[in-house]
Amino acid sequence: MINIIVELSKYILIVMIVVYAYLCFGVFAYRSPEAKKKILTQQNVLMFLMHMTAFLVMYLETSDLKMIAFYLMQVVLFSATIILYTNLYPKASRLVVNNLCMLLSVGLIMITRLNYEKAMKQYIIAAGSIALSLVIPVIIRKLKLLSEWRLFYGGLGILSLGVVAVLGRVSYGARLGFTVAGISIQPSELVKIIFVFFVAASFKKSMEFKNIVVTTTLAAFHVLILVASTDLGAALIVFVVYLTMLYVATHQFLYVAAGVLSGGAASVGAYHLFNHVRVRVLVWKDPIAVYDKGGYQVAQSLFAIGTGGWFGMGLFQGAPDSIPVADTDFIFSAIAEEMGLIFALAVILICISCYVMFLNIAMQLHNMFYKMVALGLGTCYIFQVFLTVGGVTKFIPSTGVTLPLISYGGSSLVSTLILFAIIQGLYILREDEEEDIERRQREKLRAKRSIAEDGEKNGKKGNAAEREKRSRQRRPEKGKEKTIR
Repeated sequence: MINIIVELSKYILIVMIVVYAYLCFGVFAYRSPEAKKKILTQQNVLMFLMHMTAFLVMYLETSDLKMIAFYLMQVVLFSATIILYTNLYPKASRLVVNNLCMLLSVGLIMITRLNYEKAMKQYIIAAGSIALSLVIPVIIRKLKLLSEWRLFYGGLGILSLGVVAVLGRVSYGARLGFTVAGISIQPSELVKIIFVFFVAASFKKSMEFKNIVVTTTLAAFHVLILVASTDLGAALIVFVVYLTMLYVATHQFLYVAAGVLSGGAASVGAYHLFNHVRVRVLVWKDPIAVYDKGGYQVAQSLFAIGTGGWFGMGLFQGAPDSIPVADTDFIFSAIAEEMGLIFALAVILICISCYVMFLNIAMQLHNMFYKMVALGLGTCYIFQVFLTVGGVTKFIPSTGVTLPLISYGGSSLVSTLILFAIIQGLYILREDEEEDIERRQREKLRAKRSIAEDGEKNGKKGNAAEREKRSRQRRPEKGKEKTIR
């Protein structure tokens, strides 16, 4: 009986997440607030049903009551997140909140399947980070001096990365961060957000060539420190984010071409300087050929995706544990094996819908600084998704970055939740701007109507006076009448 439930559950999970992903884009077709609210509520229902189904299967497979307890804890967290965001910030984007909860639920389901203790740690970090993130939209909305702290952003970013390059511990060939009281801290995750604020503040200050050169030099310094730390995934993200923001701010294709050429030259240099970069390129070319010399991870990832097929093996029916670091860098492969490739593609579509929302916010903001921040954070998010999925599918060489909100990792989770909270603050600012524009238009319309009404009244008075004048001219005077008689 359990086997039948497990087999049916994978199809139910696929249907629910596919419908959810469809609604992520379908909601844009409606303009009525009531229709949008109905679709967003349907998304919540689908998410909770999918989450319940997955944990029911895991309970049936393990017969462990802690699965039920952990499930209820997560339901409380997701419910509180949705309720608090919608009540504290009525103008907040419900779609962004829904997607945040959905991606987090997928991650907790898969991490629980792989390692219950790690899933519990991820839950605690998520709960604390969400509580922290609820304050961020207020800061973005109320603090008007964020665009004036350019030197602070640049200095803090370079200092943080410099400390890691000198004192950070080495993990998989890269200096990523520190371990404090058993907790791993990876500053580069937060520096990516700070870097976006630095570039946005710099471009808002001036778009003169001299300022662009200074900004580019400091951006290159960020990248070089990351390269020196051999954290090439973060270096690539910072590089691409800067090129995107530079092009949007200047509309100069020449800058992008120069950046791409410089990046290509730097990639060739990294290939010759760093042994683990050469290994990753060889693995990318043919992981089977170097199976015992670094290709094991990618080969196992491809085996897992191929084994899962379109519909997956079902929870606890595959062997995702055979993939090294399956709960972090290669969690997409674990999802594809047990939940199916269709499920995994729906997850990608949900990530893309987040990016579409971020771009929509960026395009509609009028303030240059906030517009660039939304663009930079959106690019940072979607490019990290691309690097993760591309690396595990052998589309590009593996870069060792995590899948935002889904992979296990405290620093990544905290930084992504902060990123989403900043986007919410920018969305609220956009709503404020639209209300302000509508208010000004109404005031102008009222002023025009008032002027028109005054003109009409004056016109009527003038016409009455003119008629009176004419009637007096036509009326003979009394003295003249007597003279004629």
